[in-house]
Amino acid sequence: MPLTFTPLTAAIGAEVGGIDLRAPLDPVTTKELNEAWLRHQVLFFRDQELTREQHKAFARNFGELHVHPVLQQLKDEGHPEIIVLESDAKRPFLADRWHSDVTFEHAPPKGSILRAVAVPETGGDTLWASMYLAYDGLSDKLQRFLDGLEAYHDPAHHGVTAKERGVAIESATHPVVRRHPETGRKALFVNSGFTRHVVGLKRDESDALLRLLFARIAEPDIQCRFRWRAGSLAMWDNRCTQHRVVADARSEYRRMERVALIGDVPRA
Repeated sequence: MPLTFTPLTAAIGAEVGGIDLRAPLDPVTTKELNEAWLRHQVLFFRDQELTREQHKAFARNFGELHVHPVLQQLKDEGHPEIIVLESDAKRPFLADRWHSDVTFEHAPPKGSILRAVAVPETGGDTLWASMYLAYDGLSDKLQRFLDGLEAYHDPAHHGVTAKERGVAIESATHPVVRRHPETGRKALFVNSGFTRHVVGLKRDESDALLRLLFARIAEPDIQCRFRWRAGSLAMWDNRCTQHRVVADARSEYRRMERVALIGDVPRA
């Protein structure tokens, strides 16, 4: 069957049909998926009952696998590349604020592929936002002001976990606006999860600017929303999107497993 791509919104996201991710991808299919990924920024797949090895094998079609500097819950099972995002009534939802993954590293992941293992009957959706459109929607004068600025990113809550485990962890300074290495488009690259301040501005100036940008990221006209089912996958471009969980099913069990791809150093 030919691949199909059904957009979720006019802004971002498309659901892919006509593919079984358990089977190895041929070069033509890989190329078609990669082009659609760059175009839509997030791709969604339904009814894909993958093993962990198949999950990793699919991801390797698009790059080398990234190992999270702190979260390696499946290391002892031979899968250090897979992180587990798990919550229930005793453990609050993870990732319920807008963020890009692991931006405190000097070369944050290129993208991530998240697999739903167990999901609530209702709730627990995930939102994605286009950082291309977040930037494009700003005034010309604000765009010119942001171009060339840098911001400091730190590991936030991961730093506490790293300290407890005796793990060395880095922080990084990145452009506030990065240019995508494949599409050439400009995208906002600050997020409320890991960005702490804009370099060269006073604290109150930086805080005010980041609040303005974070508010733009949260506007619904640049977003899509995905309703999970067990066996669903989401594959997003970490260089030009942000995402967050809707924490509306706090008492329900939810388990997701994620692999990420090694990325490049962000450039303006």
